[in-house]
Amino acid sequence: MKEKQEIQLIRMLKKILPADEASRELAAKRWMTVGKPLFSLGKLEQAVTDIAGMKGTAKYTLEKKGLLIFCADNGVVQEGVTQTGQEVTAVVAENFTKRAASVCLMAERAGVDIFPVDIGMIRDVPGVTRPEYKISYGTKDFLVEPAMTREEAAQAVLTGIRLVKEKTEEGYEILATGEMGIGNTTTSSAVVSVLLKEPVEAVTGKGAGLSGAGLDRKREVIRTAVERLRPDPKDPLDVLAKVGGLDIAGMAGAFLGGALYHIPVVIDGFISAAAALWAVRMAPLSAGYMLPSHVSKEPGGKKILDALHLEPFLTCDMCLGEGSGAVAVMPLLDMGLSVYREMSTFEEIKVEQYKVL
Repeated sequence: MKEKQEIQLIRMLKKILPADEASRELAAKRWMTVGKPLFSLGKLEQAVTDIAGMKGTAKYTLEKKGLLIFCADNGVVQEGVTQTGQEVTAVVAENFTKRAASVCLMAERAGVDIFPVDIGMIRDVPGVTRPEYKISYGTKDFLVEPAMTREEAAQAVLTGIRLVKEKTEEGYEILATGEMGIGNTTTSSAVVSVLLKEPVEAVTGKGAGLSGAGLDRKREVIRTAVERLRPDPKDPLDVLAKVGGLDIAGMAGAFLGGALYHIPVVIDGFISAAAALWAVRMAPLSAGYMLPSHVSKEPGGKKILDALHLEPFLTCDMCLGEGSGAVAVMPLLDMGLSVYREMSTFEEIKVEQYKVL
């Protein structure tokens, strides 16, 4: 028997509609009239066109931007799969409130407001922890038992959806996803390995600086847990509950919320991409509301983007997390949209319109 949160989630996902093709076509036609060589802004033109479909209008702005950073701890850390301890999650989460984290400075430059959310840290942090968003004080060690219950996983996804609804009501026009949680490349690798049916070695990297021996241990833990728990790739919620994390679940909810409330949501790096992959497996139409940013250095990063049929805007060898890659792409989107909205047409500058040859 399905529990209440899971039933609520399933009902909400049935409301997701495809991105609006008519608006995409209008945006594409507008690009054909802009007084410059056709298609010369490449992926930026495609992004502006795709966002029109997401928003259901070819006339839109992206003035108000937000970054949702989901912070959570993972019980599997006790198996020696990370270089640092769980206490670092709360320290960095607190830094988000003090303009003392990398992404804070990047977001300030890009004009993006930051919203750190404690969805499952082992310690409460003032300014980050709010009881209505917190699911639990960390997950269980998935080498020993499932990371969480299906109900907790569903509740975390619903929390991500709720946050997108709230930010949309506050006037935000585009959102980015970020995370903070020691051990979350381990949980992400486990989820991706199962969903893509890839060997653990093919999608698991060193995360935040593991040694060779540490990487071997990390892969061994994931492989053993997957063999023992047998998460079902045909049941995404089973995968998330058994070997996932609350930060992944929250970001997955944000991607689903983007589809429900017709707002573009930008994928960050490997962990965010794992959440995007999970969201698409749960609700395939949600793919039409996602934008890539960069491709992570983690070995599973490109594999996920390929599975989602997305190409990165940036290839900077970034692997910081926190939403840094998603924030970095925002100025590019602004530039593309400025040309789309403000540049004169061929007719206005009295130049013969280019034609597709």
